[in-house]
Amino acid sequence: MLRALKANLDAFTLILIAVVLIASLLPARGAAASGFELLTMAAIALLFFLHGAKLSRQAIIAGATHWRLHLLIFVFTFGAFPLIGVILRPLLTPLLGNPLTLGMLYLCVLPGTVQSAIAFTSLARGNVPAAICSASSSSLIGIFLTPLLLMWLLDTQGVGDNFAFADAVGKISLQLLLPFLAGHLARPLMGTWVASNRHWLTWVDQGSILLVVYTAFSASVVAGLWGSVSPRALLTLTLVCCALLAMVLWLTAWLARLLRFSRDDEVTIVFCASKKSMATGVPMAQILFPGAALGPMLLPLLVFHQLQLMVCAVLARRYREAVSDASRDRPGGIEVTR
Repeated sequence: MLRALKANLDAFTLILIAVVLIASLLPARGAAASGFELLTMAAIALLFFLHGAKLSRQAIIAGATHWRLHLLIFVFTFGAFPLIGVILRPLLTPLLGNPLTLGMLYLCVLPGTVQSAIAFTSLARGNVPAAICSASSSSLIGIFLTPLLLMWLLDTQGVGDNFAFADAVGKISLQLLLPFLAGHLARPLMGTWVASNRHWLTWVDQGSILLVVYTAFSASVVAGLWGSVSPRALLTLTLVCCALLAMVLWLTAWLARLLRFSRDDEVTIVFCASKKSMATGVPMAQILFPGAALGPMLLPLLVFHQLQLMVCAVLARRYREAVSDASRDRPGGIEVTR
């Protein structure tokens, strides 16, 4: 299972890099750019419709009762993460410049991932029902809370007048939340089909991200993205994302142990609270930011996303191996696989 997951992640990472290269060499212009924008909006609507149809109310009820775990994940995702961004801003601006620093702040206010957080929690033998509930609710709450946090952060930058919160929430609700609710209402009719054809959701999920990335980077390349982002800045951004990821992984594990959560709950907290969603962040950025500014806003998210997938794959394996070793070391213990 681990090998299959890593192979899938590696393949998508390579495809994503290829899409960025194609957009850099052959960006969409004029009518082609408009066509890609319409296609991207349709793909994103389909993606959230299928997510709504897949979500089980039983899974929500099963995981929602663990309120202490969900509260910690929520506070870290939408409280500690943005606070880290604000604290680090004086250091980031001289290193990255203002556009990429704003991209880092946008990264910090995003909700957590859904699919990968649940997959890694399952792989590491954590509390999967709680992960399903926490990750799903994080994405829904983020539709409203991310623009609000972003408005506050932009106000601290002195450019908040250009950000219309009500308009942003309205557009996000129309393009993301409405298809999600429609899909969930259609679950009695198509829930079984969605459950038995999960590969379609994976294709739509990854395909919509690739479309948004190509469209966003095309607009940014046409506007001179790579003339403003040097290789040195890109390397510095990668190192900053590495440091941020290491910090949040350590903090989430430390907090889980400090608050005496079980080992299974610790796994869920680490993988749900430390990750940021590209599936939500990319389409949301397309709504919130104009075309030319979209590339620098997305670049930190793209870098951080790839790092979190690779690092969390290794971390999940270590969590799983620790359970296997403990089972073998126990007198008369038998290793049980899930």
